[in-house]
Amino acid sequence: MARSADLQFNRPCSFLPRGRVLLVDEDGNDLRYYTALLWRLGYVVRPFASYQEAESCLQREPIDFIMVNQGSPAFEARGLVERALARNRRTPVVVLTHCLDMSCYLEAMQLGAVDYLEKPLAPADVEHLVTTHAQPGLLEMRGHRA
Repeated sequence: MARSADLQFNRPCSFLPRGRVLLVDEDGNDLRYYTALLWRLGYVVRPFASYQEAESCLQREPIDFIMVNQGSPAFEARGLVERALARNRRTPVVVLTHCLDMSCYLEAMQLGAVDYLEKPLAPADVEHLVTTHAQPGLLEMRGHRA
C-alpha cells in the first residue's frame, strides 16, 4: 500500500501550474530527471536536448525560469543565455554543470545568470531553486512581451 506522501510526490502538487520552466540539457538522463522533478513540483516544463530547439521555444511562448546545462568548458549554452536575457533581462537563468569551470562561472554571471550550480541537484535543492526564482504570473511585471 502506498503512503500518502508517495502519492503526492508522484503527481503535480496542484492543478494550476506554478510557472513555466525552460529546461535544456543534452544529457538525456539529466533531462528526464529534472523534467520529472519540476513536473512533480507543479511546473509546466519545456524540456529540450538542443539549444537551438530551446531558442525556438523562447520565441513562441513565455517562460518564467530557465535551467540550462553549461555543456563543455566551451560553454555551449552561452548563445541561449545571451538571447534569452536580451529578450527579457529579468528572466531568471540558472546554469548547471557536471564540472565546475571558473571561466564559465564568471561568464555566466556576467551574462546575467542568477546562479551556477554543480549537478546533480537533490530534489529539495531543485525545489528551493525554482521557488526562489520562478514566480508564476510575474511575466508582465518582468516586462515580458509575448
